[in-house]
Amino acid sequence: MKQLLVTLFLGTLLWANTPLAVAGEAQLVAEDPVLEKRVMALAEELRCLKCQNNTLADSPSELAHDLLREIRTLMQSGKTDAEVVAYLVERYGEYVRFRPSMNQTTALLWFGPLILLVGGAIVLLIVMVRRRKRIAASTPLSDAERTRVAMLLNNRTNNGERETGA
Repeated sequence: MKQLLVTLFLGTLLWANTPLAVAGEAQLVAEDPVLEKRVMALAEELRCLKCQNNTLADSPSELAHDLLREIRTLMQSGKTDAEVVAYLVERYGEYVRFRPSMNQTTALLWFGPLILLVGGAIVLLIVMVRRRKRIAASTPLSDAERTRVAMLLNNRTNNGERETGA
C-alpha cells in the first residue's frame, strides 16, 4: 500500500510538472526555406526595439516576433532586403539597425572613439613635454647639497650593511 501511494504521488508530481518541460511555442516560419533564410539573415542585422541589445533573431520578445512576421510579409510581397530595411528605418528610426549607416547624424558615432583616442594621445604628449621642460629647467644642486646627498646615501648604505651583516 505504501509503495502504491509513493508511486501515485510521484506520478502526480510528474504530471503536474509536464507543462514546465514542454518547449515554448514554435515561431511562425515561411513555407519557403530560401525566404526564411533571408528573413533570419536580415533579422541578425536589426535590433529588437524592446530588448535593445539583442537582434530580432535572438530576441524572445513579442515585439520581435511581430517584426519578424512583418519582415516575412514584406519579403513575400516582393520587397528587397534594402526596401525592408528602409521601411523599418522610416517607421522606427535609425536605431533599429545594429550597424547604423554612415551619414551626418551618425558620423560622431563612427569616428568618436578615434577622435577620443587621438585627443588623449595629444594630451599625454603635451603633459610629457611640459614635465620634461620643467625637469630640465629646475636648478641643479649646489656643491653643498651634493655633498649632503652623498653623505645621506653613504650613511644609508652603511646602516643597511650593518643591519644585514649583524
